[in-house]
Amino acid sequence: MDRKLEKKTWTPQLIGVLITGFLLVAFVIYQLVFADTRSSMNVDRERITIATVKRGEFTDYIPVSGTIEPKEVFYLDAIERGNIQEIVRESGSMVEKGDTILKLTNSNLQLDVMQRETDLYFQINNLRQTRLLLDQNDLNQQAQLAEIDYQINLLQPQYERFRELHEKRLISDRELEEVKEEYEYNLKRQRLTYASYRADSIARSIQKKQLRDSEERMNQSLNGVGHILDNLIVRAPIPGQLTTEEIEVGQSINAGERYGQIDIIDKFKARVPVDELYLPRINIGLKGAFSFSGETYEMEIDKIYPNVTGGRFEVDMVFSSASPSGIRRGQTVRIRLELGESEQANLLPTGGFYKDTGGNWVFVVDEESGKAEIRNIRLGRKNPEYYEVIEGLTEGEKVIVSGYENFGKNEVLNLGR
Repeated sequence: MDRKLEKKTWTPQLIGVLITGFLLVAFVIYQLVFADTRSSMNVDRERITIATVKRGEFTDYIPVSGTIEPKEVFYLDAIERGNIQEIVRESGSMVEKGDTILKLTNSNLQLDVMQRETDLYFQINNLRQTRLLLDQNDLNQQAQLAEIDYQINLLQPQYERFRELHEKRLISDRELEEVKEEYEYNLKRQRLTYASYRADSIARSIQKKQLRDSEERMNQSLNGVGHILDNLIVRAPIPGQLTTEEIEVGQSINAGERYGQIDIIDKFKARVPVDELYLPRINIGLKGAFSFSGETYEMEIDKIYPNVTGGRFEVDMVFSSASPSGIRRGQTVRIRLELGESEQANLLPTGGFYKDTGGNWVFVVDEESGKAEIRNIRLGRKNPEYYEVIEGLTEGEKVIVSGYENFGKNEVLNLGR
């Protein structure tokens, strides 16, 4: 007979469906709660540059190029106009003080000097003639005084004798009066002549001093005029290396025209153009250094030229110690110009990432997971080698420093081995 079959509640099919549903729900919950939902992309490690954050001394400097120039230069400017008669020293030669460099000729100047010398000699002769006349006038007045004194010396005893004779009634009144009048006249004449002589002597003394001063100035002028032609022979004022423009025999040089210079070659400086961006940070005394022939030489800013041309201004840097042997004028040197004091900091090497992130975030590499994740950071100062890390990174962490332009908006990079 037939048996009634009992229907089973937990069939394998039902169990399978329930398990599948449970796994599906669990997967959805995991994806919603635990799974990493950030966008990611795979990146070949060989196509990126990874750098390690390190602790070290941050030096705030900029690289600049300087041109070596002599520290002291004496410019040669023509004092008188003339045509080059002879070139005695060629450009580039070493000269000593007093060495002849050029010989010029100027016939008009020679004639002018001769005329001026003639005029000065004429004026000097006139001054001497005037002084001679003053001396003669002085002698004439002295002769007049001597004559008066002589007459008084004769009349005084005669007057005294006539007065005695008159008292004895031996001569008339008229005879006494004649002698008396003549004697008193000479006395009065003596007083007036001496007063005039004293006044004239004072005036003559002042006038003769003025004449001596004038003659001295004229002699100085005569001496100066005589040396004008010496300016046609150009001599080295200091020892050094001569540098002249392109000049030829017969060429005309105008007064005041610069035709060369003498460089003192045992002292050098560097003329350095700097971007105007750094003008507020540049001060006298800032130091820099450069390498030459395997040695490092220190320099410091000695002078600042504030005029800005083409977005740059210039500074002069001098050597802190002796100039390097073998360096020459016109050489270009690469100088590390320090803008501030060195400080200890976390250092991140420079790279192309900065133009994509502005230094606000980077991809930090986790070697264990093989991934690189975005992290917000803050950078400070920059030099050509490193950024100063203010916050967001610690020593030993690895960062992708190459450009991020190919990463899009992905937040996680899967680094291929």
